[in-house]
Amino acid sequence: MFKEFKEFAMRGNVIDLAVGIIIGAAFGKIVDSLVKDIIMPPIGMIMGKVDFTNLYFLLSEGKTPAPYATLDAAQKAGAVTLNYGIFINVLISFVIVAFAVFLVIKGLNNLKREEAAVPAAPAAIPEDVELLREIRDLLKK
Repeated sequence: MFKEFKEFAMRGNVIDLAVGIIIGAAFGKIVDSLVKDIIMPPIGMIMGKVDFTNLYFLLSEGKTPAPYATLDAAQKAGAVTLNYGIFINVLISFVIVAFAVFLVIKGLNNLKREEAAVPAAPAAIPEDVELLREIRDLLKK
């Protein structure tokens, strides 16, 4: 059983999948940072210095009565909140990742089309077929 597992784990597809997952996780962190630290601050500034991570709807007050300055303060007070600002950040992250994957797939498809467009060289005629053709041609004469 260990031998079978080793053969399975060492196949190229499994290793490629593992590498893809690891790179995907790292890429996710990069996109997270891109959205939180690069994209959202200018958008928030344009919209009147809004920090999207602190956009929430208060469903129920916590131990300390509202208003709360930040989402973190509301959560520390035990308030129940609907965190739509964080959802907006995650949604933008998803769109960026989806667009990046789209570009990669589009590039791969273009490469496949180019390979398919190049006509393959005609296959060599086997010796026995060539011999049969010579016999046929001799019989015709």
